[in-house]
Amino acid sequence: MVDAIRTGESRKLYELHAWVVMPNHVHMLILPHMPLPQITHWIKGRTAREANLLLERTGEPFWQHESWDHWVRNEREFQRIVAYIEENPVSAGLAGTPEGWPWSSATSAS
Repeated sequence: MVDAIRTGESRKLYELHAWVVMPNHVHMLILPHMPLPQITHWIKGRTAREANLLLERTGEPFWQHESWDHWVRNEREFQRIVAYIEENPVSAGLAGTPEGWPWSSATSAS
């Protein structure tokens, strides 16, 4: 999932600002450079194929059909959303700090 998120940015599909991969969902804060449904389709398609290969599954959907988007209206909201995304593993009890979760923009390796 992390590779797909970074590849989408390198392919100029979007400008990536914050992200986290959780055990059962993903959050991304992006500035899209193409229609959002195309971005969602690209990410879900690419990662579903990889995940189903790893899980040795065929013919089963990997992702749920829905996704949620939200327009960021100002800098204060932008910063709140970045914090929400990067704090998600801490809130879920998966890490002690945002930097302690390796699948996030909060890590030093991102």
